[in-house]
Amino acid sequence: MNCARCGTPLPAGSRRDRVYCSNNCSALASCYRRKNAAAPPPRWQHPALESGNPALRAAAVHARQLGQDRGWSPSTVRCAMDGLAVVLDDRPAGERVTLTEIRTRTPRHASTPRVAEVLAGLGLPEDDATPAIRSWIDRRASELPDGFAEAVRAWLLVLPGGDARARPRSHATIYVYFGTVRPFTERWSADHTHLREVTAHDVKDTLEPLQGHQLRTAIAALRSLFRFAKKRGLVFTNPATRLETSDAGHSLLPMADAEIRAVERVAISPAQRLIVALAAVHAARPAAIRDLTLDDLDLPNRRITLAGHSQRLGELTCKTLRDWLDHRRSAWPRTPSRHVLISEKTALGVEPVTSSYLNWHLRRHGVTVERIRRDRVLHEALTAGPDPLHLALVFNLSHTTASRYAAIAQDLLDDQIEQDTGQRPVQPRYASDEPTEIPRPQPR
Repeated sequence: MNCARCGTPLPAGSRRDRVYCSNNCSALASCYRRKNAAAPPPRWQHPALESGNPALRAAAVHARQLGQDRGWSPSTVRCAMDGLAVVLDDRPAGERVTLTEIRTRTPRHASTPRVAEVLAGLGLPEDDATPAIRSWIDRRASELPDGFAEAVRAWLLVLPGGDARARPRSHATIYVYFGTVRPFTERWSADHTHLREVTAHDVKDTLEPLQGHQLRTAIAALRSLFRFAKKRGLVFTNPATRLETSDAGHSLLPMADAEIRAVERVAISPAQRLIVALAAVHAARPAAIRDLTLDDLDLPNRRITLAGHSQRLGELTCKTLRDWLDHRRSAWPRTPSRHVLISEKTALGVEPVTSSYLNWHLRRHGVTVERIRRDRVLHEALTAGPDPLHLALVFNLSHTTASRYAAIAQDLLDDQIEQDTGQRPVQPRYASDEPTEIPRPQPR
């Protein structure tokens, strides 16, 4: 390409929409246009918009429209069109594109999720990819001893989707279960050649050195494994039938003043302040904070719905929420996401933020959102009295969880009475503590 004014060849590696070789040529061309009252040159358009391939041209038009609706930057739209030009090159209109081909053929500078999103709007993608968890299971199960690998692999493959008598398990649970069972199978393989030869005595000897949460996790994993193996006929008897363990319970203590001050110092941005406020005032769980949508807010009436539980908004929480919504509106005015909390990545789609987004600014101080939430519930029990019914109504807890918090609070109060006969009243732990409304029972 040559300069539009002096004809000098443009430097190699220049932007595709570059017209002039230097700022001097650009300024002179603009000056002569004004003198001659000439129209400015047409704006550069991506070649995909004028392509002879109807499939590519339709995809480029859809990418431009989708970018306008989603608030994509011009560079994001251009990169998406670059990826579409490579993926749809010499492809007839209406032909499906596999996800594997999208991942492998999309250039590195283009965003694969954006390219897939544009093609999904046209109904072109075809899912042929193997789930990552299945590939992981096949790879890790092959490392187990012979006689155990096939049974463990079949068990792990059922866990993600569940079956008629077992609920689906998360990927994190599958990772933990495999990490727990793997050393057991290696130990049993020294004396046995198959999983069916493992006896209840072998299981008991394996669990002997474990205690606490490690023991509970190991028992849960072995119960699941042998229950599956017995149901599928891989073992003759279930050696884990009589495994039992008591509830380890929570050793929960109130947050120290240094932890509270650290949380107050680190909560600087509007998003961080909102996360801390929801956990410290309303005892919102991390999942409830991530799933909170704009439809759950009723700011004129000072109400908020967290995990289906309607609560009254306090002054500080309401102000923090308004500050964040103002920032959200100015930073991402055209985001399609209905979630209250969004980030630079999730603002382009409709997915909620990740759990790591909630805790990344608190981890360096050894505090998590769940730790703040538990401290709020415990402080309510210490202040208003260890009443499980009160905790269940205020924070929408189950009766077992409310009873556990009430028992912990009662133990702390008893210890305080024994150590300090003067017993001072419990002071508010957070400057943001607001009286929480207890919902009245509805007439039946």
